Amino acid sequence: MQKLGFVEGDRIRIRKKTDSGVVVYEGIVMPTASRKKDIVIKLDNGYNVGIRPENVEIEVISKAEVLREGIKGEKQIRKGKENLPILSILSTGGTIASKVDYRTGAVSPQFSTEDILEAIPELGQIGDIKGKVIYSILSENMRAEYWRKLAAEVYNEIKNGAEGIIVTHGTDTMGYTAAALSFMVQTPVPIVLVGSQRSADRPSSDAAMNAICAAKVACSDLAEVVVVMHGSTSDNFCFIHRGTKVRKMHTSARDAFQSVNDVPIGKVYYDTSNIEKIRLEFLSAYKKRGEKELELKDKFEEKCCLVKFYPGADPAILDFFVEQGYKGIVLEGTGLGHVSAEWIPGVARAIERGISVVMTSQCLYGTICDRVYDTGRDLLHAGIIEGDDMLPETALVKLMWVLGQTTDMEEVRHLMHENIAGEIKGRSVKEKVHLEI
Repeated sequence: MQKLGFVEGDRIRIRKKTDSGVVVYEGIVMPTASRKKDIVIKLDNGYNVGIRPENVEIEVISKAEVLREGIKGEKQIRKGKENLPILSILSTGGTIASKVDYRTGAVSPQFSTEDILEAIPELGQIGDIKGKVIYSILSENMRAEYWRKLAAEVYNEIKNGAEGIIVTHGTDTMGYTAAALSFMVQTPVPIVLVGSQRSADRPSSDAAMNAICAAKVACSDLAEVVVVMHGSTSDNFCFIHRGTKVRKMHTSARDAFQSVNDVPIGKVYYDTSNIEKIRLEFLSAYKKRGEKELELKDKFEEKCCLVKFYPGADPAILDFFVEQGYKGIVLEGTGLGHVSAEWIPGVARAIERGISVVMTSQCLYGTICDRVYDTGRDLLHAGIIEGDDMLPETALVKLMWVLGQTTDMEEVRHLMHENIAGEIKGRSVKEKVHLEI
């Protein structure tokens, strides 16, 4: 590349002569495998293209050092106008905090909180921003011990005067973290998790809009843990989802997040022309700012697992977790909450060994009822705990949290049926809220 006058990270324009004429390409130079001689650039539409260097004219538009200016150097956090609410942004990584790594060509979580503010200066018009990097990881690498540290950081920020918390997070496991914070932190202010499905280097990125909408929610009178993400494929509004009722329902769509067995708490109507015109509409009841005293309960029992039942699944898997010393098992059963008859003795053995076993459904929508069919009744007789209408991942996180508070099996049963953070709706919500309500 250097022989051609450019290096990785440079922005170049390539004019390539073809049989049908001259084709022009413009973009950022990406790494290539050493055995290949193609020039690979990332186009402005977010896609990469490989171009053979024959019959080309190359113009360097800007150098990599210029492109990275402000990323490597020290940055001041943008302060808002006077009398704006104090908002703390806690960054954990994920796509919203990612950029192209010019060594590998991959997208990796390398942006700091300051980088996010540099990229989205509108946040400084909404709040007086403080920022801190807690982790710089992709969310599949999140662990229970990381939830505890994050909860402690959130608690300390609120204790030290933050009027709203924004947690930037990868989308893949955001629902788990939102549930964990919902149980660990009793909050008098908004705690808003936000991410993006597409990194900031792509023109279709949802990062800026999601972050701006999250900041608006962090200034509201809501006082719960919520997830704020695109509500449609267009840039027109975001939904406010309760942290214990939200799930990522699509691998890549910008409106991937939906509330399950509940309606969203509200909507944030986005206005690209004027930040002041962004408005909130609340759709259901919610805890309000100042209703609860700040409290941290961050003890977790990590030896819990989520097991998905499927036809023909070997019940010996339950014995494995028993022998490994697990304290809690959440089953993702079929329909109303069933496993095959051959699993029931294994469930009974686990419960007899002092392991709490909770039943949820793969159907996601609807509630568990093990009183309809014989298999369900046998599970109840064995001592299964019905997971009501909780999402399987929420039930797992809740069980981990409950077992951190008590080891008494009857108390565990009681707490699993108690609606602590909006995780149990109490009735089935069949409608899927999507574009409009």
